[in-house]
Amino acid sequence: MMPRMPRALLLAALSGLLFAGCVTTGPNGRKVSNKDAASANVKLGVAYMQQGQLQAAKDKLERAEKQDPGNFEVHWAMASLSERLNLSDEAERHYQTAMRLSPDNSDIANTYAVFLCKTDKVDKALPLFDGVIRDQLYRTPWAAATNAGVCLRADKRNADAVAYLERALTLRKDYVPAVIEMADLQLSLGKGGLSRQIADQYLAIPRKSAELLLIGVRAAQLQGDRAAADNYARLLRRDFPAAPQTQALPQLLQGAK
Repeated sequence: MMPRMPRALLLAALSGLLFAGCVTTGPNGRKVSNKDAASANVKLGVAYMQQGQLQAAKDKLERAEKQDPGNFEVHWAMASLSERLNLSDEAERHYQTAMRLSPDNSDIANTYAVFLCKTDKVDKALPLFDGVIRDQLYRTPWAAATNAGVCLRADKRNADAVAYLERALTLRKDYVPAVIEMADLQLSLGKGGLSRQIADQYLAIPRKSAELLLIGVRAAQLQGDRAAADNYARLLRRDFPAAPQTQALPQLLQGAK
């Protein structure tokens, strides 16, 4: 994902650019190529998108696409915007173009695979996730493995989901989203003991997670271990007094009586 810049800084840096012709003039009188203008417009478009100003983002990104249609970042950003606007066909077209223009870009592959999962194209997504996980230069392969696990779980392919989540935890054992997903998945399969074991292994690290503590409560309840459930609940109230998971405790504990 492109680094986010404060809107004020972007506007200050780019306010003098004129984007009409093949070559534009910047604030210092320097000529700016279409490629540079498009890059600036992409940054503006992404910033607007992050701020929820989708029409402004659309204007900037469409201008960038006209200026430099061969720029993979333009199409990647357009794909993200199209997703936000619920334009699935356009999003897929832009993702495919971005992939064609930058075929070895695992960042694009990961986001495209997530999009495919959301549109029920799981089998098309999995080879992309696998490529990202194998990429030795990719910074967070455990995140891609977790994404694949979440994707498969949503498709009710739990055994395959477990395999990917295990890969994620092999790559990084303290990756919270993978820990939570695995613990919750095992709990949904009725394996309260295994779910608690996963939760406890993570909670032994001097780090806590409200969601994982709540899973601990549910797993202990499934096992009929009221003392353990109360202990998880105590930690949850102590460390996350305002969290939604804490607010859910009274109803959850009441239902167990």
